[in-house]
Amino acid sequence: MPHNDRRLYPWAVQGTLSPLTIVGAQGSWFVDEGGGRHLDLAAQLAYTNVGHGHPRVVEAIRRQAAELPVIGPGFANRPATRLAEMLAEVTPGDLNRTFFTNGGAEAIEYAIRIARQVTGRLKVVTRYQSYHGSTLGAITATGENRRVYAEPGAAGFVKTLDPYRYRCPFCRANGACTLACADAVEQTVLGEGPETVAAIVVEPVTGLSGLVPPPDGYLRRLRELCDRHGILLVFDEVITGFCRTGRWFASQVWDVTPDLMTVAKGLTSGYVPLGATIVSDRVAAHFDDNYLGAGLTYAAHPLACAAGCAVLEVYVEEDLAARAAATGERMAAGLSELADRHPCVGDVRGVGMIACLELVRSRETREPLSPQRTEGPLTAEMGAVRGAILGRRVWPLFRWNLIGLTPPLTLTPEELDHGLDALDAGLEAADRALA
Repeated sequence: MPHNDRRLYPWAVQGTLSPLTIVGAQGSWFVDEGGGRHLDLAAQLAYTNVGHGHPRVVEAIRRQAAELPVIGPGFANRPATRLAEMLAEVTPGDLNRTFFTNGGAEAIEYAIRIARQVTGRLKVVTRYQSYHGSTLGAITATGENRRVYAEPGAAGFVKTLDPYRYRCPFCRANGACTLACADAVEQTVLGEGPETVAAIVVEPVTGLSGLVPPPDGYLRRLRELCDRHGILLVFDEVITGFCRTGRWFASQVWDVTPDLMTVAKGLTSGYVPLGATIVSDRVAAHFDDNYLGAGLTYAAHPLACAAGCAVLEVYVEEDLAARAAATGERMAAGLSELADRHPCVGDVRGVGMIACLELVRSRETREPLSPQRTEGPLTAEMGAVRGAILGRRVWPLFRWNLIGLTPPLTLTPEELDHGLDALDAGLEAADRALA
């Protein structure tokens, strides 16, 4: 720990920590207090989409701080009004009304609350491999292991199984996906009683508990299921939103529009905390004559919304959706080439600039190189992988036996090659340890 550091760090055993102190960042790089430059292949936690220190965003924050840094949520302010208009222009379908929050977890909280108010139902169906945030409702909606630290949680949440082709409990042995994972969601809804279910909440691409894209047809099946039973479909696009998948939103990759969508991270590229629950015109119309039981002291914060406006301008003017699609293809090709050379790689998956290497002890048994769904210490082999990559000052996302790549959308080809070289060294360390 740094000298005199009085912080408690999130999701960590405090006594084992020795975090870097970061003093600057620009583009795809951040700089430690010793002057070391590090390549950010994670965009921190998948949010610095426009890179660090983008001058347009920095200037927008500076200008707004001088003009109107804060005003209460009951007033209108120009940045919030403009940002809501800009969001309505880029979101799919009739997702035209925005409730601003301070981040992604609160966006999920209010999506759940709004769904319950609109439908008059209690239950919310989520998935076991999901992560939706750490506030009470969001962590109860979460399926992966971090939820146990908040249990017992809130009432009314029901879990179902995920699409995960590489480890599918339904059809892994088949030559093709049978969409039995979608059948499982339907059986869960039928078992609970469809008339009791307010919403189905899913990440279109599973987040940091797997970075797993859904099979084609899966999200369409969820849409049809919800329409049949009057259930609201909620997409958590906190990670996938804002050009990361090569489209503005992951829902557009599979051409499925939800009733509510939660966003954060890429909304401001992380420069100022901001999230949003974006709802369809039909959902919003409920509150024309009914009380909206939702509010936050810092909702529609003008400084954050000014940053959001500037970030959305960057996405448009630099055509970052198209750039993410092209860079994502190069990244996928580079990762596939690494997998061909390194037997420790069990699976390569992703969409756009979300990618994942899943490492195994054996491709035949698919035994993870380090256990999944636990926050215990890494195995020596996975530790060697991490050490080799970080030793080259390259920072992807590490979790369990996974290496995730969610770099800034502004990543250059040269930076991508540098990152792939570091991954190559890490995979070589794993191969040696397993030999």
